[in-house]
Amino acid sequence: MAITIKDVADAAGVSTATVSRALRGLPNVDALTRERILSVAAELDYVISPSASSLASGRTGSVAVVTPYIARWYFSTVLSGVESVLQSAGIDLLLMSVSTPEGAIRLPPAPRLRRRVDGVLVIALPPGDPQLGDILALGLPTSLIGLALDGVASVSIDDVAAGRAAAQHLLTLGHRRIGVIRGGLSGASQTAGQARYHGFELAMQEANVEIDLALQAHGHFTIEGGEQAMAALLSLPRPPTAVFAMSDEMAFGALRALRRHGLQPGADVSIIGVDGHDMSEFLDLSTVAQPVADLGRSAAEALLVQMRSPATGPSHRGIHLPTRLIVRGSTRAVGASTGRLEP
Repeated sequence: MAITIKDVADAAGVSTATVSRALRGLPNVDALTRERILSVAAELDYVISPSASSLASGRTGSVAVVTPYIARWYFSTVLSGVESVLQSAGIDLLLMSVSTPEGAIRLPPAPRLRRRVDGVLVIALPPGDPQLGDILALGLPTSLIGLALDGVASVSIDDVAAGRAAAQHLLTLGHRRIGVIRGGLSGASQTAGQARYHGFELAMQEANVEIDLALQAHGHFTIEGGEQAMAALLSLPRPPTAVFAMSDEMAFGALRALRRHGLQPGADVSIIGVDGHDMSEFLDLSTVAQPVADLGRSAAEALLVQMRSPATGPSHRGIHLPTRLIVRGSTRAVGASTGRLEP
C-alpha cells in the first residue's frame, strides 16, 4: 500500500497539518519537529503529492516564459539557461510565443496566464508593447530578459557598450568608412538594435569620424537578411571597408555575401558582429560576445527569489552581465588588407 501523509503523521507523533506545513517549508513548525518529520518521511519513502501541495498552497509549480521567437539562436539559448534553473528547482516551464514565423501576432498571453503560473519570464519584448503591459498588470512575480523597466527585476547586457566596443575595434584598426547592418525597422529586437546603434554613434563621434548613412542597410537579425544587406553595401560605388553587423547571425550572412563576391573577410572587408554565437569561432568572426545562457539563468534565479519571498517585492535594480570583445580573422587593420577595396 502507498504511504500516506497520515502514516507520516502517526510515525512522527504530530498532526497531518503539521506534516504538510513541514514538508512544504512553511513557517509555524519548530526546527526539531521539522527535522523529525523530514527524517520519518525519508525513512517511509514518502513524497508529498504535487497536486495536493499546489491546492494547499495556492501555487501551480509552473513558470511561464513569454518570447517573441523560439527557434532563433539567441532565444533558444536563453531558454536553455532558464530551463536549467527551473528544472533544478522542480518548477515546470510553460512556453508562450507571441508571434508566428510569418510575423502574425498570436493570442495575447496575459489572459492565458491567470491561475496557471506562479511567475513570468519575458524575453526581449519592447518596453512599450501592450502585451508586456498586460503581463505586468497581472501582479505576478516577473523577471525580464534583454530589456529593463523601473520596478521590475531584469537581466540584460549593456547594448550601448557592446555597439561602442564593436565600432571602437574597427576604428582602432584604421577603418573610417564603416558600414552598419542594422536589425529591423520594428519588432522585438528593436530596443537592443537602437542601443547598439547608439553605441556605434558614440564611438564614431569620439573618433571625430562622420557617419555615412548611405553605408547602412537592414538585415532583420537573420542570416538571409545579413547577406542581402551586405550585397547591397557592396553594390555601392564606394563600398565600406569595414562593417558592423548588429548580430552574429547577420554577420554570418555578410560573410557569405563577401565570399560570393570573391572577397575575403578581413583581408578585403572587415566584419564584426555581436552575440558570441556558437558558430562565430568556426567562421573566424570577430564579435562582442554576451553570456546568453547566463542571462536566462540569472533571470530565472531572480524570479525564484521573488516567488519564495513575495513580501520583498521585485528588485528595482536591473542586472547587467558583462560582454567581451573577441578578435578573430574577420577584422584586420586597413594596412593589412589586400587593397581590393580602396580605403
